[in-house]
Amino acid sequence: MKSENTPFVGGPLDGRVLPILLGPTGHPPKVYEVPVPDHDGGPPTVLVYRRVPAGYSRRLGLQQGWKYEYDPSGRRGRNLKWPWSKPTPRPDGEGGEPGATDGMRDTGDGDRPGHQN
Repeated sequence: MKSENTPFVGGPLDGRVLPILLGPTGHPPKVYEVPVPDHDGGPPTVLVYRRVPAGYSRRLGLQQGWKYEYDPSGRRGRNLKWPWSKPTPRPDGEGGEPGATDGMRDTGDGDRPGHQN
């Protein structure tokens, strides 16, 4: 398998460069989880790092590799979002309800600019 030396930013692995296996598309995984064993024999703590662009070229603005940034919230990878799935409610209780308009109003067909009845 092919691997790429990828830098880590923030958290306990700050400043380290580790070889990360690349997927079939040639990119490292979006989320990298590092289990840290507990000294008392309890469940391991999982450190979560998210993949972000490492930088961009000056002339054309092309992306130049990847790096991992520490995610202190510790949320693991997202689940797949299908178009027919119901939205998941947010932890603060706002939004995520079917029929929520987020401040947008339905103007109907007659309110479009340039539309004649």
